Amino acid sequence: MKTVHWELAKDEEEVAARACRQVLLAANQAIAARGRFRIVLAGGRTPEQTYRLLSEIDTDWHRWQIYFGDERCLPVDDPQRNSLMASRVWLNRVAILPANIHAIPAELGPLKAAQSYEPLVREALPFDLVLLGLGGDGHTASLFPDMPVQKKTLVQPVFHAPKAPSERVTLSAAALSQSQDILVLVSGEEKRQALAAWQRGESLPISTLQPLGDITAIYDREANPGSPA
Repeated sequence: MKTVHWELAKDEEEVAARACRQVLLAANQAIAARGRFRIVLAGGRTPEQTYRLLSEIDTDWHRWQIYFGDERCLPVDDPQRNSLMASRVWLNRVAILPANIHAIPAELGPLKAAQSYEPLVREALPFDLVLLGLGGDGHTASLFPDMPVQKKTLVQPVFHAPKAPSERVTLSAAALSQSQDILVLVSGEEKRQALAAWQRGESLPISTLQPLGDITAIYDREANPGSPA
């Protein structure tokens, strides 16, 4: 299992602030080295706070390329869509070129959406940074515990997710691992057991990820397994 750099933050706000700084650092390094920054976004409450902070930074937005780790198979304008959340709080507020935002066409259904997104992901690899969360049930992106591991497929359809909506599209562990670095954001008491299981090395989807560089997990006191219950 890849060594994880564990960073304990005071609260969810500090998790988001640290994440914002690390994303900006990764962007600056990637743009300086390769002339572009390819980032994979996560859904969820803590990433949303990070995106709000990113909407206020100063960077060369034209050099950012945005991808998504997973998406729910819902209409384009459904508020539960990860792409809609990211656009509302961040992407629509900055000068990122629309052509540089690569949303998963999950409204097509799991299979067609996965087939459509696969070539985009293949062309983008390796990513510079992947953002992920950790669900209370141990899922990351839309990779749930006990799901079959896809070793060659980069984008996989999900038909029976244990968490609604059941139909989703997700980057596979193989795709998520083809990144320079992975940054995992974890906050809230409901994540404590899943975080403890990951720290113990239990078999979770996130435990299978093997990026080119580092995995950094920033978690708050409420999620900290060592905190009093």
